[in-house]
Amino acid sequence: MITRELIAPKSIVVVGASNNTTKPGGKLLKNLIDNNYKGELFVVNPGSVEVQGIKAYPAVSDLPAVEMAVLAVPAAACVDAVEVLATKKGTKGFIIISAGFSEESEEGRQLEQQIVKICEENNASLIGPNCIGVITYAHTSVFTTPIPKLEQMSCDLISSSGATAVFIMESGIPKGLHFASVFSVGNSAQNGVEEVLEFMDEVFNPATSTRVKLLYVESIKNPDKLLKHASSLIRKGCKIAAIKAGSSEAGSRAAASHTGAMANSDLAVEALFRKAGIVRCYGREELTTVANIFHCKPMKGKRLAIITHAGGPAVMLTDALESGGLHIPNIEDCEAKTQLKNKLFPGSSVENPIDFLATGNAEQLAAIIDACENDFDNIDGMAVIFGSPGLSPVRDVYQVLNEKMRTCRKPIFPILPSLINVKDDMAYFISEGNVMFPDEVLLGKALASILKAARPSEEKIFLENIDIPEIRRIIESADNGFQSPETIHRLFAAAGIPVVREITVTNEDQAIAAAEKLGFPLVMKVVGPIHKTDVGGVVLNVRDVETVQHEFKRLIKIKDTTAVLMAEMASGIELFLGAKYEDRFGHIILCGMGGIFVEVFKDLTSGLAPLTMCEAASMIKNLRAYKLIKGYRGHNGANERKFAEIMVRLSTLLRFAVEIKELDINPLIGSGDKLVAVDARIRIEK
Repeated sequence: MITRELIAPKSIVVVGASNNTTKPGGKLLKNLIDNNYKGELFVVNPGSVEVQGIKAYPAVSDLPAVEMAVLAVPAAACVDAVEVLATKKGTKGFIIISAGFSEESEEGRQLEQQIVKICEENNASLIGPNCIGVITYAHTSVFTTPIPKLEQMSCDLISSSGATAVFIMESGIPKGLHFASVFSVGNSAQNGVEEVLEFMDEVFNPATSTRVKLLYVESIKNPDKLLKHASSLIRKGCKIAAIKAGSSEAGSRAAASHTGAMANSDLAVEALFRKAGIVRCYGREELTTVANIFHCKPMKGKRLAIITHAGGPAVMLTDALESGGLHIPNIEDCEAKTQLKNKLFPGSSVENPIDFLATGNAEQLAAIIDACENDFDNIDGMAVIFGSPGLSPVRDVYQVLNEKMRTCRKPIFPILPSLINVKDDMAYFISEGNVMFPDEVLLGKALASILKAARPSEEKIFLENIDIPEIRRIIESADNGFQSPETIHRLFAAAGIPVVREITVTNEDQAIAAAEKLGFPLVMKVVGPIHKTDVGGVVLNVRDVETVQHEFKRLIKIKDTTAVLMAEMASGIELFLGAKYEDRFGHIILCGMGGIFVEVFKDLTSGLAPLTMCEAASMIKNLRAYKLIKGYRGHNGANERKFAEIMVRLSTLLRFAVEIKELDINPLIGSGDKLVAVDARIRIEK
């Protein structure tokens, strides 16, 4: 719960304020004063009569009524202070910057829980503890710098880490990024990233709310809440970029399936962000670069013109853009192209990149931008690279860029690497409200990340020809552990997932009878061992009874084998589908190339169940092996829509069978419109 008193308090008390501005309480009070907090300001300090020119009260019990309190006192003193303020002074907003709580000890965790209990009993809102504070349009209750220039329609930053919030601001401000609010949630005892995002969603106003949200998240405690409110904000026109730290696993762990070995919490985060429509970033510079792109006009296609007076950066930007799925199209021959070339110095190039040489001037830059804006139809946006060797004044170039960024319909991304030579001109350009990008490769990668981000998924479950009651009957009657081929076939049949015909046999006569029923060629596989190929437990292309007899005798002797599976032989491209249940997130679904390639290349994409057809299609298209699935050089691929439908059906099965903890379909054989599950493993844990 976020209260009005936390966002726009009419009065604030700093408990533990000091005249020493090198201490958190002292610096926080100084920030409030220096940034012209307009409400009543109170101070609690038992050892001083006055702190930084403000009357000091000896104890919180001596205060008048106050709407918000910032606590910068030892953890042990916070509980009593919060209780008095909440119950006797009407305080509804609390920011605790003190450390020494759950991040430190069990005793600290108990103190933290007592404070949360007091806040909830009195309908008060808590940020922290162990944070740097909060910045809103009404107050700058932080003990750090920089204090960014606050602009209502710029961006909101919510960070688990106070230090990281500072570093993100320090990364963004020199690039022209402004902020509307900053929330450092620290231990998130009552309100974490999800709750602040929920508040922003609930109070969103198209006329006054920011459209850009930046998140730094260390722990996703409530994935459903994050998904719900991030998706809602994006549907309302917002753009969200986020860093999720701390998702790697230190080493692989033993697992009984391909999916169990590869699926981890990071893939769950990846799937959650994709489902919500969040652009995932991996560092501060990438996050603030994406934020600046969000502040530029939207690019309606993937075709970019690179305008440069330096060859090297243009080449690096071209590589970054093309590898990320954007296009640098040739400028087609036309009268406008000829006219533009005549306006440039000899030796200039009017291809793409458009190079107007190191001697190019502001007038020429304006002409190039105008041609890209009005005359070249195969251009959707412009990246302008302009630095300076410091030989002559170039303010007029920045003035042209400033004007064109306002008047052009197509977006302009200014790449301005000369941070020292023309720092005064850069300061002018940023002071006009512009953003800029000091590194061309980082811009290219950020544009690619935005391009790949999906729209928020629809909130619906695919149910066509899926027998939910039958799925539940099978699950409820199944024992824990890995399931028999017969049980797997029944589950897939209930979900409408096609499978090859199979018969399980335990003696040679049954094997011969099964072969005659299924027809040749066929496949023989051991039942029991986890990784069949590793133990020599798979025989392909069996074409006669003699081979059936010979291979049955060999297979049944393999360690842990309880039976032999006889199956019809399918041919085509080998695909992979897997799923794993992850606490709080639900089922992660993986797709990729099948057979041994799933572990060798680890070319996988992930999604959260339940999937929509659009989500499944996006997962397929984001595979590096996507061209193989489409078919190549005369080789038949697999029908993408059929593949996507099987993924969606699988996700619905899992939605109604949370007892399934691990699942592999490897391979799923695809040839044109025919896709069938050839081998599958399912582990149930009730």
